[in-house]
Amino acid sequence: MAEAREEAHTGEEKEEKTKSGNKSLILIIVVLVVALAGGIAAYLILFNGSHKTSAAVKKEEVKDAKSSLIALDAFVLNLSERGRFLKVTMQFELLSAADQALVVEKTPQLRDAIITLVSSKSVESVSSPEGKFQLKDELLLRANQAMGKDVFKNLYFTEFVMQ
Repeated sequence: MAEAREEAHTGEEKEEKTKSGNKSLILIIVVLVVALAGGIAAYLILFNGSHKTSAAVKKEEVKDAKSSLIALDAFVLNLSERGRFLKVTMQFELLSAADQALVVEKTPQLRDAIITLVSSKSVESVSSPEGKFQLKDELLLRANQAMGKDVFKNLYFTEFVMQ
């Protein structure tokens, strides 16, 4: 009888181990399915996001293609130090080609703002690359102020000679 009890007892243990093994297997499968679903959802979200990003980039490229440049006549200016000169030629990039008429109309004000700013600079302040970048920023700010609104996107020096 004791042997029968032991056999029944070991049979129950085997059943419990099988049940707990099945529960573990089911739990592992559920976790894998959830992880797989999450991975697919993340992929779809990222794929759609990058697709939208490339469309936005294409729109910006089209917008950039429509922008135009306005070239100003060369400036020969005295710098703040006696006997030092700067010859500079520049082109302004417009935010919108529609503003071209406004720029042509206000060219005297624009030239005045440029002359006033550049003639106050020293050779040391505009001779370094950092100085040229700072001068560009200041010129863009003054040029947009002269127009009364933001018209210019960028400024390009096409000639820059100091003596």
